[in-house]
Amino acid sequence: FSSLQEVTASSRHYVDRLFDLDPQKVLQGVIDMKNAVIGNNKQKANLIVLGAVPRLLYLLQQETSSTELRTECAVVLGSLAMGTENNVKSLLDCHIIPALLQGLLSPDLKFIEACLRCLRTIFISPVTPEDLLYTDATVISHLMALLSRSRYTQEYICQIFSHCCKGPDHQTILFNHGAVQNIAHLLVSTSYKVRMQALKCFSVLAFENPQVSMTLVNVSVDGELLPQIFVKMLQRDKPIEMQLTSAKCLTSMCRAGAIRTDDSCIVLKTLPCLVRMCSKERLLEERVEGAETLAYLIETDVELQRIASITDHLIVMLADYFKYPSSVSAITDIKRLDHDLKHAHELRQAAFKLYASLGANDEDIRKKIIETENMMDRIVNGLSESSIKVRLAAVRCLHSLSRSVQQLRTSFQDHAVWKPLMKVLQNAPNEILVVASSTLCNLLLEFSPSKEPILESGAIELLCSLTQSENLALRVNGIWALMNMAFQAEQKIKSDILRGLSTEQLFQLLSDSDVNVLMKTLGLLRNLLSTRPHIDHIMSTHGKQIMQAVTLILEGEHNIEVKEQTLCILANIADGTTAKELIMTNDDILQKIKYYMSHSNAKLQLAAMFCISNLIWNEEEGSQERQDKLRDMGIVDILHKLSQSSDPNLCDKAKTALQQYLA
Repeated sequence: FSSLQEVTASSRHYVDRLFDLDPQKVLQGVIDMKNAVIGNNKQKANLIVLGAVPRLLYLLQQETSSTELRTECAVVLGSLAMGTENNVKSLLDCHIIPALLQGLLSPDLKFIEACLRCLRTIFISPVTPEDLLYTDATVISHLMALLSRSRYTQEYICQIFSHCCKGPDHQTILFNHGAVQNIAHLLVSTSYKVRMQALKCFSVLAFENPQVSMTLVNVSVDGELLPQIFVKMLQRDKPIEMQLTSAKCLTSMCRAGAIRTDDSCIVLKTLPCLVRMCSKERLLEERVEGAETLAYLIETDVELQRIASITDHLIVMLADYFKYPSSVSAITDIKRLDHDLKHAHELRQAAFKLYASLGANDEDIRKKIIETENMMDRIVNGLSESSIKVRLAAVRCLHSLSRSVQQLRTSFQDHAVWKPLMKVLQNAPNEILVVASSTLCNLLLEFSPSKEPILESGAIELLCSLTQSENLALRVNGIWALMNMAFQAEQKIKSDILRGLSTEQLFQLLSDSDVNVLMKTLGLLRNLLSTRPHIDHIMSTHGKQIMQAVTLILEGEHNIEVKEQTLCILANIADGTTAKELIMTNDDILQKIKYYMSHSNAKLQLAAMFCISNLIWNEEEGSQERQDKLRDMGIVDILHKLSQSSDPNLCDKAKTALQQYLA
């Protein structure tokens, strides 16, 4: 206890000197304090507790303070900010940011640099809200103007920008203040630190931002275009950090469409550079960033996926992400080993992401991935990891591989992947639910052997509840999975689906504002109403509601595809034995079918003809009465007209229908 008092006593002595009446003594006190706190977190914490910060800020802002004193105050504050996150919080609570920003208006360059260095330290701390940089609109333009003052202002300001640029709003503000033009020439600065910070600025400005990316392509510095400068920066002899960051810039430009995917700077430079970052010689952060950036680069391009998959044995190299958190050369450092073990989950996440991108389209690549040692077990383990990011990446990977019919029938079956997947679907956050339910859609396709066990584990209830979600993607996936489930299913499953959904929910989905939801719901109805006994059974229990739904849609403002799908459902109903009567006794529906037979769109005419053919088919009981009723409605006249149609499909269908009348 006494030692604590001693420390506090010596710290108090430093703070007391800040209140001396002699300015010279105050200056000396600040300088002594600066020397005392360097690298001493204990001392920093004590000085903060004893109230040094408000006094230092007062001196920093005081007009009567000498520039030297103000500068030394900024240096000490910067040193305090270098300590723990709590230190930064204390500084923020004392409103340090407005005080330092005010300081930037001083004419003295040394003081400006000290304020910027302190601001930089505060803004790179995770506890500092980025928005504090944007509260006053004049700050950004002033910082842009200060970029020309010295290499230190350049380094610190670029670092502040790259840390405070989070999302499209910030990108737009910086872009509109001329960030591209003001920072571009710094890429050829003589100072490595300035080049590096400028490069980082471009990597965050261009990320997922087409406007910035399209602008960068045409900017040149000393007669050289930016993409060429970036390519030079990712050569093997450059520091890894520089290679990685310029690869990120080129990746963003490529994804925004500013550089073609078959451009040599992507295929021969960026992609191989990112693959190199995945080798186990690299540090954990580099391997994580390399794999994640590569996953993003190739995500939507089949050709790049193929090239990456055969570069440097990438697929096998990624398997090491599950084994070696540290590169062998780095293990000499015990701190490093400890750090890497704590962050090993980031490697797994990155590997899953990259496997997902690699396998997005190509069947052979998926096969290679799945044949990589213990791959399916790794994914299954990933699905139940505590880290949500790993779970999400593992589900993405599984989803990518589930696009393969071959794999659904083999590896997915051997590893009973559906079990952990169903578990993931219980109370997961939406972003995981969306990908997991998409994967489930694939596992429910009719050729997938997982279909049976999934049904037994309560999938219908789960999917019906997804169709009620506020989230559009979840509604679509829920109804899509039910549609897949109903395809060629036995009658019990179909009844369970209808019971699980409830008529009320079915109407809700049929009046959904999203056309995707509507189409999938109609697809579900069409799958439910297939094969005669099923059609008759479902229409005997739900006929009234289904006919209402059909009427609703045929009367509504819907596109051709929706109406065609609805008429196909009617054609299925017309194919039932007893279900037919629900159409024949519904004059409103019969008039609608007649109307669509003469519609201007051939697809709709054809679908309406299917309904008529099924109603008048000769070999079936009651066909004579049905034919007579439809003749009285004028259907035969329309058929004669259609048999003269220039559309061969319509013409054939009409002739076949007319033959039923002649037989």
